[in-house]
Amino acid sequence: MGNYKRPVFETILKRVLEKRRFIQVLAGPRQVGKTTLARQVIEECGFPSHYVSADEPTLQDRTWLNQQWDIARTKTISKSGHRPALLIIDEAQKISGWSETVKKLWDEDTANGNALRVMILGSSPLLVQKGLTESLAGRFELIPITHWLYNEMKQCFGFTLDQYIYFGGYPGAATLADEQDRWLNYIVDSLIETTISRDILLMSRVDKPALLRRLFHLGCEYSGQIISYQKMVGQLQDAGNTTTLAHYLNLLNGAGLLVGLPKYAGQRVRQRSSSPKLLVQNTALMTALSNRSFAEIQADRDYWGRLVESSVGAHLVNDAKRKHIEMYYWLNRNREVDFILRSGKSLAAIEVKSTAKSYTLPGMETFCKMFPVKRRLLVGGQGISLDEFLATPIEHWLR
Repeated sequence: MGNYKRPVFETILKRVLEKRRFIQVLAGPRQVGKTTLARQVIEECGFPSHYVSADEPTLQDRTWLNQQWDIARTKTISKSGHRPALLIIDEAQKISGWSETVKKLWDEDTANGNALRVMILGSSPLLVQKGLTESLAGRFELIPITHWLYNEMKQCFGFTLDQYIYFGGYPGAATLADEQDRWLNYIVDSLIETTISRDILLMSRVDKPALLRRLFHLGCEYSGQIISYQKMVGQLQDAGNTTTLAHYLNLLNGAGLLVGLPKYAGQRVRQRSSSPKLLVQNTALMTALSNRSFAEIQADRDYWGRLVESSVGAHLVNDAKRKHIEMYYWLNRNREVDFILRSGKSLAAIEVKSTAKSYTLPGMETFCKMFPVKRRLLVGGQGISLDEFLATPIEHWLR
């Protein structure tokens, strides 16, 4: 990645340098550059720093965390008095009782006027947030670190649009794009398997791990499609109840793998009871498990069309996390709108097409008659070019 700095870097650095003290929490999937961002902040902030990781082969505990905190405290002491210092704790959620320990130590520093800044990095937003909301309310700011967007992969690695659609937004895998087997092994072994086995199965109660794995594979196979929980039960076999599937889908979402978009209905009760639209959060997950080459998938226009829709959906999901924009799909009988964005009272309806022929959009027309839509967008085809859409921040479409 060289000296490339993601746009979110400026936000992180600004918050670390502020006199106001909050714990900065960088939460996101594996291998999207959280540690790199933290090290870039160390280089730029000018503070004495102490970086530690709980993601080590030896088990870390509260005693270890206290020891690391004390080391960082010594860096706030200088000949002229106290000065700011930065403590970075990577994979903190893997320490049992980490949030209670951090709360105690943070409150001690606050009471004593210690200028220690603290940054916590975590692989899974779902796991990190559990500790935050239970113990650290009012003491932290959450900064979502998402999969890389098209502009970022283009600027840092020179990806073309088609490369981004196929290879997705994993920076660590970008340099392997010209070696299909190595790229595939990296995605499957270093990302998918590690995330499921270490970030989900070891950190959460999962009574049927084989079912969770099958659900993930089903989501990659049917990315961009609406599937009821009852239909999933039939597809997966021995699936238990639909509540279990909904819980596992929530775990996969928290780990940055797979999301189940809810149906937009204008009423939250109905949204929660709807069938989800399955969507990978990074198209690399979809293509790696297909075990088909870049050239093979490009030649299959039907599959390429599904991949294009999934790349648009992944772009929206990741950018929406950064900006607190809600995302849905819509379906009424056989009339569908691919994606709905909502911010406050503003709605944008989005249809994705991968070929240049003209289309009728009955779903879009029906939706716009039922709800006050600010923007109706056709992406691809004869609408906004896919390149332009993926290069535009999503809040633009809600203005």
